[in-house]
Amino acid sequence: MNRSLLLLALCTGLLHADPVPLFDGKTFDGWEGDVGSVWRIEDGALVAGSLEKKQEKNNFLATKKKFEDFELTLKWKLEGTEGFVNGGVQFRTTRIPNHHEVSGYQADLGKGYDGALYDESRRKKMLAQPAPDVLAKALKPLGEWNDYRIRAEGKHIQIWLNGVQTVDYTETEPNIDATGIIAVQIHGGATSVVRYKDIKIEDLTSKK
Repeated sequence: MNRSLLLLALCTGLLHADPVPLFDGKTFDGWEGDVGSVWRIEDGALVAGSLEKKQEKNNFLATKKKFEDFELTLKWKLEGTEGFVNGGVQFRTTRIPNHHEVSGYQADLGKGYDGALYDESRRKKMLAQPAPDVLAKALKPLGEWNDYRIRAEGKHIQIWLNGVQTVDYTETEPNIDATGIIAVQIHGGATSVVRYKDIKIEDLTSKK
């Protein structure tokens, strides 16, 4: 291989590095939150909630590290019998001091919200949501494992649910944080269990 081809191969390899696991499937290394009281690890997944009693309030397990531009992939499963059965994947998010809530973007999940982009505790509104026909192609029955792919580059945010793109959003407001923690959520007020696993991230910040 000549020098030009070698350089091209090396550059291509750098631009397409393998994603790095955020969760090792065994420990809470790199994460912080209500470990033990709310969050537990079962069968290689981060788990919260119960089908016997309601979750009191929203709760978030968060990374200790902050991220800016990235592509995040993970699997999630949601089960529930009563109340607002819901969860979410936070990104470019911050914890609100002395409060159980966080503030930032959320890839929502739960009936009526799957595949949507919500602004948690900040603007408190849906920023983008898939059309019914798009969601019908992506949706799996409650209690099955789903795949999320979340890509954030600058002001451009995209979400795929089970391989179907559900969000293609460009932020238009100034002073919206472009960096922050990643967190997983169980929503309060429901008898439900949420699970997250195979959480991996590719850092795109250095590739600008």
